[in-house]
Amino acid sequence: MQTLKSVFGLIRVLVPVLYWGGLFYYFFDVAGSVEDAKEIGLYPTLLGLGILGLLFCIPLTLKIVRLVAGPRPPRSGGGSTRDDDDDGFDADAAIARYMAERSTETVPTAPPSPSRREGPGKRPGFGRRTR
Repeated sequence: MQTLKSVFGLIRVLVPVLYWGGLFYYFFDVAGSVEDAKEIGLYPTLLGLGILGLLFCIPLTLKIVRLVAGPRPPRSGGGSTRDDDDDGFDADAAIARYMAERSTETVPTAPPSPSRREGPGKRPGFGRRTR
């Protein structure tokens, strides 16, 4: 199953390279040479197609290198590459420090309610001003 998946992956990255390469070949064949392409105005087209073809060669090269290198060895320990899981961080201690700091903070008091003489407080928001 892995071989079939690799073949389809290789075909998937090969198709754009063949497409842009085919277009490059077609327009270069129409022009005949680079000098003729410059004369008839196809040089920017050939340059753009060549750059796109080269950009699509990058994933193709990476896929071929991965196929040649073979499958990766399985990792143990849920993705950890090291044998020991002790990295010096204690989650329980961090939570305890957070809770201790939180309990020592002063709880902000609620703002005093406006007295009746001052009238209603300002309403936050946009809109017309009421007098």
